[in-house]
Amino acid sequence: MNIIEKSDEEILALANPMWSDLIKHSNQGNYGDFIKNFSPSLTLALNEIEVGRQFATSELTRNLSEDFDFLGIIRRGEHVSVLYRQRSSKREGEWLGRLVLGYEEGEVMIFGASIF
Repeated sequence: MNIIEKSDEEILALANPMWSDLIKHSNQGNYGDFIKNFSPSLTLALNEIEVGRQFATSELTRNLSEDFDFLGIIRRGEHVSVLYRQRSSKREGEWLGRLVLGYEEGEVMIFGASIF
């Protein structure tokens, strides 16, 4: 099945718990649990040292608020980008969160996650 064929509600039922887990594990600096739903291809592309440095030095990635808002879904090819308004528990303002989901090996997995 192609994930773009799912309804917004079906996608959000998958995406919201994954986004919440990313926030939790990012705040804890727990790299192993942070990448647990990443696609194998994304995991291979990540530089564990660089991600670890970001966990250690980025005030934002260690202080993400559990308070986020769904903004929309963009469907393209075999992936969806789920967009969130993300806040920090320590810094003023709002950031754009992006979670890219698709199927790999028959399971919905994360193909990208970022905060802008």
